[in-house]
Amino acid sequence: MHNRRHVAPLPMPDSDPRRFPAFPARLRRAFVAATAWLALAGLAGPACAQPPLVLLVPYPVGALSDSVARVVAPALALVLDRPVVVENLGGAGGALAARRVLKTPADGELLLQGSPNELILAPMAQPSAGFIAGDFRMVQIIGSAPLVVVARADLPAASFGELIELARRSAANAQPLSYGSVGVGSLYHLLGRQLAQRLDVPMTHVPYTGGAPLMRDLAGGVVDFAIMPGAASTFALVDEGRLKLLGTLEPPQQQPRPRLRSLPSLAGDSRMSGFSYSIWSGYFVRADTPPTLVQHLNEALAIALRDPQVRARLEAQGADPMPAMDPAAAQAFYQGEIGRYDALAPSGGAEGAPR
Repeated sequence: MHNRRHVAPLPMPDSDPRRFPAFPARLRRAFVAATAWLALAGLAGPACAQPPLVLLVPYPVGALSDSVARVVAPALALVLDRPVVVENLGGAGGALAARRVLKTPADGELLLQGSPNELILAPMAQPSAGFIAGDFRMVQIIGSAPLVVVARADLPAASFGELIELARRSAANAQPLSYGSVGVGSLYHLLGRQLAQRLDVPMTHVPYTGGAPLMRDLAGGVVDFAIMPGAASTFALVDEGRLKLLGTLEPPQQQPRPRLRSLPSLAGDSRMSGFSYSIWSGYFVRADTPPTLVQHLNEALAIALRDPQVRARLEAQGADPMPAMDPAAAQAFYQGEIGRYDALAPSGGAEGAPR
């Protein structure tokens, strides 16, 4: 017998109908295409599967904080070369979002867009907040915004002075004026409370979950007035005749934005001396986040926030961009603000206190 060498048959290509005889031609082509796509996806490596970095906004969609985050997110995504998404979690004066950050790993994958409202004043005013300001670390500053006194359009007061007289008449008739805020213990709540105390006039505090629902009710005449950031969305409602501006918390000697120059400064009133405030915001992580991650995020945010288009868009929303800080400077700024706002928060907290 002749010795025959066994030769293995050549494998049939995927396109050969004999390889998948039970598959109709159309399904066979789809299967082959899907197999090729999955192979290419595997070659693309982990970058395609990388989860997005989250910018967590502690208020509902529509407020100034939300607008700022949606300006920063795409610019930061370009710098980091990865997806960046904005998530909103309002409630408890921003404390809900703050608590979520503390419940997630300290891996730099979740950045809280915070301000004195949520991180400093909320835990001071609400013992039930479940955290303290020192549980967080500032990664980078974003900017600040001026504060204004804004009222429902049909409120019978055209200036801050007239608002004072109206508040006194209303209280004398057992119908005190109401002022809204983004939550118990927020800066806007405490400023309204201090305003009432300085004038020795009772007023009723109405807390909301964020600036957007507050502005809707203010425009709808549900509450009388509020102290809020001078945001583009606020000015739009004023231009539509749905709100009116009564004053600003900018210092009298400071040249405010052109839109605010015609408004009286509350601090210029003898009864409100020193009543000058603005609101800043920044990005925060858990205090125990590794310094290398903080440094990386700090540098990426600095690059994104230096972009001229980003700065222009932030200014258009009502925010004044601030110079970028290195991690040490950012944390020193934050620590200084904790001490400054400690004097504003009422001792013993605000829960259950007169409003």
